[in-house]
Amino acid sequence: MTHQVHIIGGGLAGSEAAWQLAEAGIKVRLSEMRGGGEKTAAHQTEDLAELVCSNSFRSDDADRNAVGLLHQELRTLGSLIMKSADAHRVPAGSALAVDRDGYTEAVTQALAAHPNVTLVRERIDALPEGPAIIATGPLTGSALAEAIATETGEDALAFFDALAPIVHHESVDMETAWMASRWDKGDTKDYINCPMDKDQYLAFHDALITGEKGEFKEWEANTPYFDGCMPIEVMAERGVDTLRHGPMKPVGLDNPKTGRWPYAVVQLRQDNALGTLWNMVGFQTKLKHAEQVRVFRMIPGLENAQFARLGGLHRNTFIKSPKLLDGSLRLKSRPNIRFGGQITGCEGYIESAAVGLLAARFWIDELAGRDPSLPPLETSLGALLSHITGGADAETFQPMNVNFGLFPPLPERSRKADRKQLYTDRGRAALADWLSPQASASSLSEFEG
Repeated sequence: MTHQVHIIGGGLAGSEAAWQLAEAGIKVRLSEMRGGGEKTAAHQTEDLAELVCSNSFRSDDADRNAVGLLHQELRTLGSLIMKSADAHRVPAGSALAVDRDGYTEAVTQALAAHPNVTLVRERIDALPEGPAIIATGPLTGSALAEAIATETGEDALAFFDALAPIVHHESVDMETAWMASRWDKGDTKDYINCPMDKDQYLAFHDALITGEKGEFKEWEANTPYFDGCMPIEVMAERGVDTLRHGPMKPVGLDNPKTGRWPYAVVQLRQDNALGTLWNMVGFQTKLKHAEQVRVFRMIPGLENAQFARLGGLHRNTFIKSPKLLDGSLRLKSRPNIRFGGQITGCEGYIESAAVGLLAARFWIDELAGRDPSLPPLETSLGALLSHITGGADAETFQPMNVNFGLFPPLPERSRKADRKQLYTDRGRAALADWLSPQASASSLSEFEG
């Protein structure tokens, strides 16, 4: 094949799409505005597939978890994102967390060296004319976003996404803190635990609520938060015990110094391979930087914390995909364009990469003269695709992580304790059938009907 597909956006979705197309022998022009004199509100580097928030791809359990199953499916399909993540993973119990620098450098180098990829540092402001994938993510440039809105006649939906602080390990007081697994699951001790008694927690809760917050810009007004990245102070405003039942839940965490659970706990997860940087789990925030330092140093064990990165806030945008896209991610009004990644309304690193991979596979089929082969609904890929392209109501459409609630119900009666394993067993079998040489390609009419 000698066709060229123009990919706009070098995040996880665009990078994965470029790799899949290039490996199939299709020439790719990958346009990424960072490095061409442009910046975003969240990115720190010019590397491709940069992780702007957590360094975790979440659970890697492919037997009882939908996102773990998605990891496995992407590995089976030759995902560059998963290959790079696996090569640069750091200890995180059952989660797949990565050294963010090593991981993103691996992705960047692989694409820059591929003979079928032309990486261009440029900003694209207009909709492309030829075969294309728009994978500009939640920080789509204003001119391109306006072009999309003009074409579709739909206003973009938006929500806030918040970044968690990262702490230097050497500044953590390990005489106060201790190592354990998250909520004491398993035998590994991958998380730093900072305990609070009741008085400390109540003082901290009050400081979160009263601390000085960043002011919203005019274009950010009335934009809802996505629950998966709710700022810690917004959670605190929902009730005095909300944090104790959420990211500060102490259940199962016996403090070795007291032999009892603390009243609340703050957990930190390793953020790089050297173990020198640790991410404050669930502590996305819109507190002003000086307030973050003051408030977070109230946490026992972090009194002298030094921060490699403080928290931040930016706006995410996504389109009404169930209304605007067909079953293979094509823009209905301009079928030369497919969308991939978070701009479609998926949420999460690996989900973004997955939708980029699907957009690429659909172009590979179409350019070869075949109907796009759609993944079965019983797979994580198929369940996620269905949610984006028709499984949700367009008017109430919200970003979604992959989860078993998106899967078709299990046909047989089963014990609740067995259901997760049954979902993943069924998903693996469905993926194998889909990829078998004898399997017939799914048609768009079957999928959309």
